[in-house]
Amino acid sequence: MHASEQLTNLIFMFTDEQKASTMSAYGNHRIETPNLDRLASQSCVFENAYVTQPVCTPSRSSILTGLYPHTNGCIANNIPLPQESKCFPEMLPQGKYATGYDGKWHLGDEIFAQHGFDEWKSIEDLYRRYYRPYRDRDSRSTYHRFLIDSGFKPRDGDLFGRGECARLPEDYTKAAYVAKEACDFIETHRREEFVLFVNFLEPHMPFYGPRDDQYNPSEIDLPPNFDSPPTIDQPLKTRIFRDAYRQFGHGGFPLRTESDWRKVISNYWGLCSLVDTQVGRIMRTIGNTGLDDDTIVVFTSDHGDMMGSHRLLTKCVMFEEAAKIPMMIRLPGQKESMTIGEPTSQIDLVPTLLDLMDEKIPSHLQGRSLAPRLAEGEGREHRNIFFEWNGRETGDTWRERVVGQESVKLPGGYDEKKAMAAVSDDIRTVITPDGWKLNCSVLGEHELYNLRADPFERINMAKDREKRQVMNELLEAIKIWQGETDDRVGLPEVIT
Repeated sequence: MHASEQLTNLIFMFTDEQKASTMSAYGNHRIETPNLDRLASQSCVFENAYVTQPVCTPSRSSILTGLYPHTNGCIANNIPLPQESKCFPEMLPQGKYATGYDGKWHLGDEIFAQHGFDEWKSIEDLYRRYYRPYRDRDSRSTYHRFLIDSGFKPRDGDLFGRGECARLPEDYTKAAYVAKEACDFIETHRREEFVLFVNFLEPHMPFYGPRDDQYNPSEIDLPPNFDSPPTIDQPLKTRIFRDAYRQFGHGGFPLRTESDWRKVISNYWGLCSLVDTQVGRIMRTIGNTGLDDDTIVVFTSDHGDMMGSHRLLTKCVMFEEAAKIPMMIRLPGQKESMTIGEPTSQIDLVPTLLDLMDEKIPSHLQGRSLAPRLAEGEGREHRNIFFEWNGRETGDTWRERVVGQESVKLPGGYDEKKAMAAVSDDIRTVITPDGWKLNCSVLGEHELYNLRADPFERINMAKDREKRQVMNELLEAIKIWQGETDDRVGLPEVIT
C-alpha cells in the first residue's frame, strides 16, 4: 500500500516531556495551540498512546528503532544507542531519500551525524562526557555556532547552558532554531523524497522561557488528582519523590503551595504554546512548497510530565501523566480527523510509517503496522500494550532523580537503603483494551488500576484479594510478552 502515487515524504516532529493533556484534541481547551489544533483536525489522533519507558533515552530509542529499550540496550538515560541497532532511515533503501535530524538526540554522540541521517542540526552541548572516546569533545552544536554568529557569548565558560538559552529572546530559542533549520531542509529538498525528524527540547525543564507571562498562574487549572498524593498503598519511590518535591522544590521552583504549583504549570503551558508556534512555521512551509499531498506528518513526544498530578513533577513513574503522550499522524492530503481510542504504543510507529511509505518492514521489529487501521478504516484492535521501567540499571540515586544534588538529606526520614532499592525497582506494565492496568514490580510493590472507573489512578487495588485472579491474568500476559521480546527481568511467578 502506498499513501500517495507521487512522492512520499515524512516529517516526524516530537517534543520532550509533553503530556497528552496539553492540547484541545486531548481535552485541554485552555492552552493556546492553534497550529496543533489544526493539525489534529486533519490527522489520525491516538487518544490513548503510550511510550515504551517514561524517560528520555529509552523512549527515544524505541521511537527510532521500533524495539523496546530492553532489546536495543538503551534502558536508561545517556546509554548510547548501539551502532548495530538500526534507526528508521537505515531501514530505507540507500540513497532514495534525503534524510535529516534536527534537535535533541540523547542517544549518544549528541552532535555528530549518525544512524542514516545525512544532515544533522544539533542543539545540546551538555552531553559531552557521554561521547564515545573517539569523538571530539571540543566540537560544538550547530545551535552554539548559530548563537555565536548572532552575537551572543556564553555567560559562564565556553558553553551555553540550558537555563541561559531558555532566557533568550524567542527568535533565538532552541525551539525557533529547530524550526528554522527544519524549514530550510524542506525548502532545500522540496523536489526530492525526504525524511526529516525534528525534536524540540521544550516543554522540558528548566520550565521557563519567553512565554512565562502568557498564562496567569491564578487562572491555571490544577490537575484533578492534585490532591491525591501517593499513599502508603502506592510505591515507596512515588512517596519519596512527593516528599522531596515538597521539601526541596525543583530547578529553583518551590513546590509547597498551590500558588507554587500554578506558577510552574503556567510556565509549562507557555512552553507548549512556544512549540505550537514553531510547529506552525514548519506546517506553513510544507504547504507553501506544495508538499501537503506528498508528506506524512507525525507529532508526538518522548514522554509526559506529572506537572502536579499526585503532587509530582517530571517523569520516571508509571502514572498515566508520565507515560501517556500526544500522538497524531496526518496522511498525505488528509483533510479530516480520525480518532483512535484504543490503547496504542509508540513501538508501532516504525512499522506503521514504513508501511505507509510502501517500504519493506524488517522482521526484527517488535511492533506492528497500524497503516490498515489508518488508511482503510479497519476495526478496533483489541490487544494489550506494554511498557517498562528498568530501575536497577539507571545508576541514578533518588537525589539525582528529584533535586539534582548529592548533598541534601533524604526527605521525611526515609531509610537510605530502602529508598535506593525503591528507586532501582524494575517494573513491567500492561494496559488492556478494557482499561485494566497492572504495574508489576520486582520488589512486590504492585499497582492495579481500573482506568475506566479511576482514570486518575487514585485507588491502587493491588492489595484487594478479590482482584488476585485479574492480577495474575495480567501477569501472565506480561510474561507472554516477555517471552516474545526476550525480556529477562525476573517477575514473580504468581501474585499472592
